[in-house]
Amino acid sequence: MMDANLDDIKHIRSMMERSSKFLSISGMSGVLAGTFAIIGAILAHFVLEGKLSFTHSLLYDLILIAVVVLVSAISVGLAFSVRKARKSNSKLWMPVTLQIAKDFSVPLVVGGLLCIILITKNISFMVAPCMLIFYGLGLIAAGSRTFRDVKILGACEIVLGLAAAVVVGYDLIFWGVGFGVLHVVYGILIYYKYDMKSENNG
Repeated sequence: MMDANLDDIKHIRSMMERSSKFLSISGMSGVLAGTFAIIGAILAHFVLEGKLSFTHSLLYDLILIAVVVLVSAISVGLAFSVRKARKSNSKLWMPVTLQIAKDFSVPLVVGGLLCIILITKNISFMVAPCMLIFYGLGLIAAGSRTFRDVKILGACEIVLGLAAAVVVGYDLIFWGVGFGVLHVVYGILIYYKYDMKSENNG
Protein backbone atom coordinates (compact mmCIF):
# COMPACT_ATOMS: atom_id res chain seq x y z
CA MET A 1 0.00 0.00 0.00
CA MET A 2 2.82 2.34 0.94
CA ASP A 3 4.66 1.61 -2.32
CA ALA A 4 1.49 2.31 -4.30
CA ASN A 5 1.05 5.68 -2.57
CA LEU A 6 4.67 6.59 -3.23
CA ASP A 7 4.26 5.70 -6.90
CA ASP A 8 1.14 7.89 -7.09
CA ILE A 9 2.98 10.80 -5.49
CA LYS A 10 5.91 10.40 -7.91
CA HIS A 11 3.49 10.29 -10.84
CA ILE A 12 1.66 13.43 -9.69
CA ARG A 13 4.97 15.21 -9.11
CA SER A 14 6.17 14.21 -12.58
CA MET A 15 2.96 15.54 -14.17
CA MET A 16 3.25 18.85 -12.28
CA GLU A 17 6.90 19.19 -13.28
CA ARG A 18 6.08 18.55 -16.93
CA SER A 19 3.36 21.18 -16.93
CA SER A 20 5.44 23.85 -15.18
CA LYS A 21 8.81 23.17 -16.82
CA PHE A 22 10.08 22.51 -20.33
CA LEU A 23 11.94 19.20 -20.13
CA SER A 24 12.15 18.31 -23.83
CA ILE A 25 15.58 19.85 -24.34
CA SER A 26 17.84 17.28 -26.00
CA GLY A 27 21.50 16.89 -25.20
CA MET A 28 22.30 15.83 -28.76
CA SER A 29 20.83 19.06 -30.12
CA GLY A 30 23.29 20.97 -27.91
CA VAL A 31 26.19 18.91 -29.23
CA LEU A 32 25.17 19.51 -32.86
CA ALA A 33 24.48 23.21 -32.28
CA GLY A 34 27.94 23.57 -30.77
CA THR A 35 29.47 21.68 -33.69
CA PHE A 36 27.75 24.02 -36.16
CA ALA A 37 29.10 27.02 -34.24
CA ILE A 38 32.65 25.63 -34.29
CA ILE A 39 32.42 25.05 -38.05
CA GLY A 40 31.02 28.58 -38.42
CA ALA A 41 33.92 30.03 -36.42
CA ILE A 42 36.43 28.19 -38.63
CA LEU A 43 34.73 29.48 -41.79
CA ALA A 44 34.66 33.01 -40.34
CA HIS A 45 38.39 32.74 -39.63
CA PHE A 46 39.10 31.93 -43.29
CA VAL A 47 36.83 34.79 -44.38
CA LEU A 48 38.66 37.24 -42.12
CA GLU A 49 42.00 35.96 -43.45
CA GLY A 50 40.80 36.62 -47.01
CA LYS A 51 41.07 32.94 -47.95
CA LEU A 52 37.33 32.40 -48.40
CA SER A 53 34.38 34.46 -49.60
CA PHE A 54 30.74 33.69 -50.41
CA THR A 55 29.42 37.15 -51.29
CA HIS A 56 32.65 39.11 -51.96
CA SER A 57 31.78 41.27 -48.95
CA LEU A 58 33.37 40.69 -45.54
CA LEU A 59 30.33 41.90 -43.60
CA TYR A 60 27.83 39.95 -45.69
CA ASP A 61 29.98 36.81 -45.49
CA LEU A 62 30.02 36.98 -41.68
CA ILE A 63 26.28 37.68 -41.53
CA LEU A 64 25.61 34.74 -43.87
CA ILE A 65 27.68 32.37 -41.73
CA ALA A 66 25.97 33.58 -38.55
CA VAL A 67 22.49 33.14 -40.07
CA VAL A 68 23.25 29.64 -41.39
CA VAL A 69 24.65 28.57 -38.00
CA LEU A 70 21.64 30.03 -36.18
CA VAL A 71 19.04 28.46 -38.50
CA SER A 72 20.83 25.09 -38.39
CA ALA A 73 21.04 25.12 -34.59
CA ILE A 74 17.36 26.09 -34.18
CA SER A 75 16.21 23.46 -36.71
CA VAL A 76 18.19 20.70 -35.02
CA GLY A 77 17.03 21.84 -31.58
CA LEU A 78 13.36 21.74 -32.61
CA ALA A 79 13.71 18.36 -34.33
CA PHE A 80 15.33 16.70 -31.31
CA SER A 81 12.90 18.39 -28.88
CA VAL A 82 9.92 17.08 -30.86
CA ARG A 83 11.46 13.61 -30.86
CA LYS A 84 12.11 13.70 -27.11
CA ALA A 85 8.62 15.00 -26.36
CA ARG A 86 7.06 12.16 -28.35
CA LYS A 87 9.17 9.57 -26.56
CA SER A 88 8.12 10.89 -23.14
CA ASN A 89 4.46 11.25 -24.23
CA SER A 90 4.48 14.97 -23.44
CA LYS A 91 3.52 18.04 -25.43
CA LEU A 92 6.17 20.29 -26.97
CA TRP A 93 4.01 23.39 -27.28
CA MET A 94 2.63 24.31 -23.86
CA PRO A 95 2.08 27.62 -22.02
CA VAL A 96 5.50 27.17 -20.40
CA THR A 97 7.09 26.85 -23.88
CA LEU A 98 5.71 30.24 -24.88
CA GLN A 99 6.88 31.77 -21.59
CA ILE A 100 10.39 30.43 -22.10
CA ALA A 101 10.41 31.93 -25.60
CA LYS A 102 9.43 35.31 -24.14
CA ASP A 103 11.99 35.15 -21.32
CA PHE A 104 14.73 34.12 -23.74
CA SER A 105 13.89 36.52 -26.58
CA VAL A 106 13.95 39.81 -24.62
CA PRO A 107 17.72 39.74 -23.82
CA LEU A 108 18.44 38.38 -27.32
CA VAL A 109 16.52 41.15 -29.09
CA VAL A 110 18.11 43.85 -26.92
CA GLY A 111 21.55 42.32 -27.41
CA GLY A 112 21.00 42.03 -31.17
CA LEU A 113 20.01 45.68 -31.44
CA LEU A 114 23.04 46.70 -29.38
CA CYS A 115 25.31 44.65 -31.67
CA ILE A 116 23.87 46.41 -34.73
CA ILE A 117 24.52 49.79 -33.07
CA LEU A 118 28.10 48.76 -32.23
CA ILE A 119 28.72 47.70 -35.85
CA THR A 120 27.37 51.00 -37.22
CA LYS A 121 29.58 52.90 -34.75
CA ASN A 122 32.64 50.87 -35.79
CA ILE A 123 32.98 49.32 -32.34
CA SER A 124 32.96 45.80 -33.75
CA PHE A 125 35.43 44.43 -31.19
CA MET A 126 32.61 44.57 -28.61
CA VAL A 127 30.11 42.62 -30.73
CA ALA A 128 31.29 39.14 -29.70
CA PRO A 129 31.39 39.99 -25.97
CA CYS A 130 27.88 41.48 -26.16
CA MET A 131 26.55 38.45 -28.02
CA LEU A 132 27.92 36.12 -25.35
CA ILE A 133 26.72 38.27 -22.44
CA PHE A 134 23.17 38.82 -23.69
CA TYR A 135 22.88 35.19 -24.78
CA GLY A 136 23.92 34.19 -21.27
CA LEU A 137 21.33 36.55 -19.77
CA GLY A 138 18.69 34.94 -22.01
CA LEU A 139 19.65 31.46 -20.83
CA ILE A 140 19.47 32.51 -17.18
CA ALA A 141 16.09 34.17 -17.73
CA ALA A 142 14.71 31.00 -19.34
CA GLY A 143 16.56 28.61 -17.05
CA SER A 144 14.07 28.74 -14.20
CA ARG A 145 11.50 27.00 -16.42
CA THR A 146 13.71 24.12 -17.55
CA PHE A 147 16.81 22.23 -16.40
CA ARG A 148 18.95 24.07 -13.85
CA ASP A 149 21.98 23.31 -16.04
CA VAL A 150 20.72 25.95 -18.52
CA LYS A 151 21.36 28.65 -15.92
CA ILE A 152 24.87 27.31 -15.36
CA LEU A 153 25.52 27.47 -19.11
CA GLY A 154 24.19 31.04 -19.10
CA ALA A 155 26.54 32.05 -16.29
CA CYS A 156 29.50 30.54 -18.18
CA GLU A 157 28.53 32.49 -21.31
CA ILE A 158 28.41 35.76 -19.34
CA VAL A 159 31.81 35.15 -17.72
CA LEU A 160 33.27 34.33 -21.14
CA GLY A 161 31.70 37.47 -22.62
CA LEU A 162 33.20 39.65 -19.89
CA ALA A 163 36.59 38.02 -20.48
CA ALA A 164 36.26 38.71 -24.22
CA ALA A 165 35.57 42.38 -23.43
CA VAL A 166 38.79 42.59 -21.40
CA VAL A 167 41.06 40.50 -23.64
CA VAL A 168 40.58 42.31 -26.96
CA GLY A 169 41.65 40.75 -30.24
CA TYR A 170 40.46 37.19 -29.70
CA ASP A 171 36.77 37.74 -30.47
CA LEU A 172 36.41 34.76 -32.80
CA ILE A 173 38.10 32.40 -30.35
CA PHE A 174 35.83 33.50 -27.50
CA TRP A 175 32.80 33.26 -29.81
CA GLY A 176 33.80 29.75 -30.90
CA VAL A 177 34.36 28.62 -27.32
CA GLY A 178 31.12 30.19 -26.06
CA PHE A 179 28.73 29.09 -28.78
CA GLY A 180 30.69 26.00 -29.82
CA VAL A 181 32.73 24.25 -27.14
CA LEU A 182 30.44 25.16 -24.21
CA HIS A 183 27.40 23.89 -26.10
CA VAL A 184 29.09 20.60 -26.93
CA VAL A 185 30.08 20.10 -23.27
CA TYR A 186 26.59 21.15 -22.11
CA GLY A 187 24.94 18.82 -24.65
CA ILE A 188 27.02 15.85 -23.51
CA LEU A 189 26.17 16.64 -19.88
CA ILE A 190 22.43 16.86 -20.60
CA TYR A 191 22.52 13.65 -22.61
CA TYR A 192 24.19 11.58 -19.90
CA LYS A 193 22.36 13.27 -17.03
CA TYR A 194 18.79 13.23 -18.39
CA ASP A 195 18.40 11.74 -21.88
CA MET A 196 19.99 8.38 -21.14
CA LYS A 197 17.92 8.06 -17.96
CA SER A 198 14.65 8.71 -19.82
CA GLU A 199 15.67 6.30 -22.61
CA ASN A 200 16.43 3.57 -20.09
CA ASN A 201 13.13 4.18 -18.31
CA GLY A 202 11.34 4.06 -21.67
